[in-house]
Amino acid sequence: MTADLPFTADPSIAGVDEAGRGPLAGPVVAAAVILSPDHPIEGLRDSKKLSARRRETLANEIREKALAFAVASASVEEIDRLNILHATLLAMTRAIQGLQPQPLHVRIDGNRAPKLEGLRVETVIGGDDQDPAIAAASILAKTVRDHLMLQYAEQFPAYGFERHMGYGTAVHMAALREHGPCEIHRRSFAPVARVLAGH
Repeated sequence: MTADLPFTADPSIAGVDEAGRGPLAGPVVAAAVILSPDHPIEGLRDSKKLSARRRETLANEIREKALAFAVASASVEEIDRLNILHATLLAMTRAIQGLQPQPLHVRIDGNRAPKLEGLRVETVIGGDDQDPAIAAASILAKTVRDHLMLQYAEQFPAYGFERHMGYGTAVHMAALREHGPCEIHRRSFAPVARVLAGH
């Protein structure tokens, strides 16, 4: 089990991460966080390595203690129109632009970054388990997206979104084949397109 990241914070640097690139349904959500050196947060790490309850606790703490944070998304329509990479970069841009104060330096999880005027931009592969600000962004993005998917689960109960959050599990694929895509399915994704072609 990976140890928690040691807390470090620089008020000029924002960490950025996304949630929801891989699912077949729902928006992609990005978060940007500037941590405060004066208000440490213990236990920050990659959101995928935390329980849902621990993520929620940390998300609340991040909102209370961060110097700045912003969460933004790109819609299913934008994902289908732009492709998932460009929609993710759009969501990241929106999150970064939502920060007050604006950072001087942005560290982004992964190997692709949006073009941002006037900011130093750095990509960090595996950053959500290396950099506390990126980990904090990972936690915010994941919790916000999960809440959205729970709302969609009530709106579209046939698909079991509360169980798989839109990922292409066997349960989800069976529901997709039985009912066809709903309005939050990403029609540009191959498994959904195949079901559409067969309906």
